[in-house]
Amino acid sequence: MKDLLEKIDSEIETFKSEAALQVEKGNKAAGTRARKSALELSKLFKEFRKVSVEESKK
Repeated sequence: MKDLLEKIDSEIETFKSEAALQVEKGNKAAGTRARKSALELSKLFKEFRKVSVEESKK
C-alpha cells in the first residue's frame, strides 16, 4: 500500500507540473503528457480502491 501511495504522489506531481506548463505557456506537448498522467492516475486510483477494500476486509 505504501508503495502505491508513493506512485500516486509522484504521478500527481508530474500531472501538476505538466498541466501548469500547458496552462501558463500553451505548451501542447505538456498537455499531452498531462493527459497521459491523468490516465495513469485513474489506473492508480482504481488500484488503490481495490487494495483498500481488500485490506478493510482483513
